[in-house]
Amino acid sequence: MAIPAEHATGEQDSFRLGNREFRSRLLVGTGKYKDFDETGAAITASGAEIVTVAIRRTNIGQDPGEPNLLDYLSPDRYTILPNTAGCFTAEDAVRTCRLARELLDGHTLVKLEVLGDQKTLFPDITATLEATETLVRDGFEVMVYTNDDPIIAKRLEDMGCVSVMPLAAPIGSGLGIRNPYNILTIVENASVPILVDAGVGTASDAAIAMELGCDGVLMNTAIAGARDPVLMASAMKKAVEAGREAFLAGRIPRKRFASASSPLDGTFF
Repeated sequence: MAIPAEHATGEQDSFRLGNREFRSRLLVGTGKYKDFDETGAAITASGAEIVTVAIRRTNIGQDPGEPNLLDYLSPDRYTILPNTAGCFTAEDAVRTCRLARELLDGHTLVKLEVLGDQKTLFPDITATLEATETLVRDGFEVMVYTNDDPIIAKRLEDMGCVSVMPLAAPIGSGLGIRNPYNILTIVENASVPILVDAGVGTASDAAIAMELGCDGVLMNTAIAGARDPVLMASAMKKAVEAGREAFLAGRIPRKRFASASSPLDGTFF
């Protein structure tokens, strides 16, 4: 018997990206750790099933003389999500995705980001739309990083993206969700998974994203930059799970005045 979505928790509560199904709603990056051993330990603690890799910055086979991340994070255990971090043009992003497809034996699930400038790392939306059109036409399953504009988010979905990933705040800023109502509007209008990407600083930020109804959260700096990355990864895992359960449970309405847990009506004296 199928479990209704409003009661689904744990292993029964999964979501789909393209043709793949996942249980963990925490996606994690692999940059900024002190070494690959710490990377592996933190990702294990996170419980993540999807691990994103910056193809332009991380060796996954393109440099045989350097340590290979895949020796520490096996593609048999994790879904490797190549990303185009560091790309500032549509052409570079498309080229990077095609390189990843070759390195990963035809892998088509990619995270697209095309940045606008070095200082803010905000997305260049015009270039993002251009790259999206090319990659979708080329058979890629595109998970796209964008700003928190509901109109652009819907347009990217309509172009064929398998997931839309609005920023919570600038990349690596740790500022948390700056525009929760924008994120909520994106979620309410979407028919593909919405994953908050960028800006998460601590566990409560991840929980808020999930309470808004997001399907997942992707983070890197919030874990890798913590004083204890492995412990923070564990905290983020719990926060995402708690936020998801709170969303499914349904919060009480906000009220201006008190509402007694034990009403006086019907008391004995």
